[in-house]
Amino acid sequence: MNHIPKKIVIVGGGFAGVNLAKNLADNESFDIVLVDKNNYNFFPPLIYQVATGYLETSNISYPFRKLFRGKKNFTFRLGELEEVVPAQKKLVLSTGEISYDYLVFATGCVTNYFGMESVEKNAIPMKTISDALQMRNTLLERLEQASREKDPEIRKKLLTVVVAGGGPTGVEISGMFAEMKRTIVAKDYPELAGANGEIYLVDGLKTLLAPMSEKSQKYAYDTLTKNGVKVRLNAMVKGFNNDVVEFSNGDTIVTKNLIWAAGVTAIVFKGIPEAAYGRGKRMIVDEFNKVQGMDDVYAIGDTCIQTTDQHFPQGHPQVAQVAIQQGQNLGKNLLKSLSNEALKPFKYNDKGSMAIIGKNKAVADLPSPKLFFSGLLALLMWLFIHLLSLINYRNRIRTLYNWSVAYLTNDQSLRMIVRPASKFKSEG
Repeated sequence: MNHIPKKIVIVGGGFAGVNLAKNLADNESFDIVLVDKNNYNFFPPLIYQVATGYLETSNISYPFRKLFRGKKNFTFRLGELEEVVPAQKKLVLSTGEISYDYLVFATGCVTNYFGMESVEKNAIPMKTISDALQMRNTLLERLEQASREKDPEIRKKLLTVVVAGGGPTGVEISGMFAEMKRTIVAKDYPELAGANGEIYLVDGLKTLLAPMSEKSQKYAYDTLTKNGVKVRLNAMVKGFNNDVVEFSNGDTIVTKNLIWAAGVTAIVFKGIPEAAYGRGKRMIVDEFNKVQGMDDVYAIGDTCIQTTDQHFPQGHPQVAQVAIQQGQNLGKNLLKSLSNEALKPFKYNDKGSMAIIGKNKAVADLPSPKLFFSGLLALLMWLFIHLLSLINYRNRIRTLYNWSVAYLTNDQSLRMIVRPASKFKSEG
């Protein structure tokens, strides 16, 4: 007797959504519909390398339709979620309506400006592929402008970069700017010889890389400072107006370039009860990633908060490994539910934290046993893990090639200002 497959709608095609879909692909008990506002998966930890011209967009992204080509129970739907109607088990998308038996939110996070309108309006975000391309264009245009500017104060303002956020992203991009200033800018822009633009890394906390070990924090601080980055801690940004970054303690930095890597927040959706949201607007889920107070609705990855894991009573960190493991665990549990097997509560297997700081400079913390690595060995570990995390072999080969060229030559050739024309608008 043939049974009717259950329709699972996954909203969001990041680490969590893709890993869930992969676990259920080719299983005739499920029909999978993946909904995303983009038609591609991308790898957020390497966004900043696209933004600084070290990698191409195609190195860290891949089309969903090609990724799941040949999977008979998989459908992709381009669109943004506008509303959930739980009573009717349907979604309202920007591109139409869709029904579900099971609904899974894997929508990740967006940039959090903490209510500061001036920062949201004037800072450079770094969360999406579009952000990365916009940032690359903007910074290259500022360099071009500075190369022909005669006023030393205006030139300094164009060349000074403030990176807000002392987590891995902020540390990594600050370190990369320091390397570029020392190697690439000096060669490409001889007109800027002797120009006095500065690189600042600022954070409201008392340390860089707050979740990592004290050894990693000290190594990152010392390495960045030695490479010319001015690190300001306990420095809370409160505004960015008229080319001035303002801090809550009254300090200011004059610059045209504030790069915002200081926080994220989850997304609130119409139709999901207010009681289902917890800290950071994350959906509250049980040990099986089921959303509190809802039937047949789940949330995985950055968009959810789960306090049932005894090692993470305040919720899991919003990192790629959590999303990957939750996607895989939910997929296995949905399969178990078909045969009434006992479901497996989610337990996060922390594989460690790492950050790259510059050429031959990186840090890595492994939790079990507690080990700290720095320098070239940590860099090689970082490269290996990030290559493995890319979604397919094509991305890995191209990324490895670009990294190798950049490493051996202290250079790369992806510094093009490309602004897509917007003459034609898509109809939806």
